[in-house]
Amino acid sequence: MARYDSNPNDAATCALDALSFILNDPLRAGRFIDTTGLTVDNLRGRLEDPSTLAAILVFLEAHEPDLLACAESIGRSPASLVAAARTLEQAA
Repeated sequence: MARYDSNPNDAATCALDALSFILNDPLRAGRFIDTTGLTVDNLRGRLEDPSTLAAILVFLEAHEPDLLACAESIGRSPASLVAAARTLEQAA
């Protein structure tokens, strides 16, 4: 399994995969928008921003059932999602 603790490009890919998972569920997507304060339009414009990408993963990290479901859905370990969040936070 790939590591995400030192490669910002891999971490960004992980976050974008996680965002796809979030947005494919209307309830989860609504909770994400409500929690982060992002709108659909400003989210689109910030998809290359490490802090936005980190916020995607931190959102999942805050609710373990979502973290576990996302990890399973995108074929990554929960620990790799958390590590990717830390990498993106450091890059921000």
